[in-house]
Amino acid sequence: MSLYLGFDTSNYTTSAALYDPEQNTVWHAKKLLPVKPGEKGIRQSDAVFHHTQQLPDLLESALSQAAEAMRLSRRELAAQVNGIGVSSRPRRVEGSYMPCFTVGLTQARDLGAVLDVPVTEFSHQEGHIAAALYSAGRLDLVGTEFCAFHVSGGTTESLFVVPGTESPVEAQLEGTSTDLKAGQAIDRTGVMLGLPFPAGPALEQLALQSTKTYKVRPSAKGLDVSLSGVENKCQKMLIEGEAPEDIALFCLKSVEAALQSMADALLSQHPGKHLVFSGGVMSNGIIRKDFEARYDCSFAAPEFSADNAAGVAVLAALRAAQQ
Repeated sequence: MSLYLGFDTSNYTTSAALYDPEQNTVWHAKKLLPVKPGEKGIRQSDAVFHHTQQLPDLLESALSQAAEAMRLSRRELAAQVNGIGVSSRPRRVEGSYMPCFTVGLTQARDLGAVLDVPVTEFSHQEGHIAAALYSAGRLDLVGTEFCAFHVSGGTTESLFVVPGTESPVEAQLEGTSTDLKAGQAIDRTGVMLGLPFPAGPALEQLALQSTKTYKVRPSAKGLDVSLSGVENKCQKMLIEGEAPEDIALFCLKSVEAALQSMADALLSQHPGKHLVFSGGVMSNGIIRKDFEARYDCSFAAPEFSADNAAGVAVLAALRAAQQ
């Protein structure tokens, strides 16, 4: 038996995971970082502090779930850990850095030294893609070329994924939002409407109450889009007294239109390739329903859409199998 630990300490979520490749089973635990009511984000220094406080309890939870399911003692479980995967940066490009990821990296390196097992660094983005593949039952795509999206509070990117030398899934940037990111547009609109941050789930529930129909023309140029106009339009709608549920729906339909433009442009460059959607924004049921009807695609399961350590645990196992 070979087990693989995973750690991800992103800008808004602390998470730990354990993966059993023989059973293709993940046990994971995660917790959002606390954001004060009415605020739209968190400072990196505060994120680092909260990750440091939250990670030990989450690792304890993930290990307890696994030990109970496998009927092993904690010592027996630890003896089966053969490797650790960790998100050490946002993307696999030079200069990609965020202080919050150092918390998970430090934990991973400490445990790797104690257990005498290899620690493999991946990008947060690669973890998202792997979590989507795992939860969608599409790990068969590893080792092939496919298209992917990573859509979250800090990222709105279309990607072409190829087998890599350092990662089983190497993401090459194709398109992006040149200003506001999709998750930012959603969160800022939600906070504007008095919803808690992060606002995605609450904004979706509010939008489902709307009876309006919106056809939105995205601001797009080639593979890229601009989303800053979404926030501005939603502010204008609020000032003009439009119903909150209608503003919520307009926001989501605007994001959907932008992502559709990006997807169509991406597939024109890589015709016939499968699309994999990852990131917290892609757990939105309104967007997912329309895209599943339009594309040959796979989505991360909701619990694996938002930031989580499952993907890097899976990647550690896949990387070990390659060597």
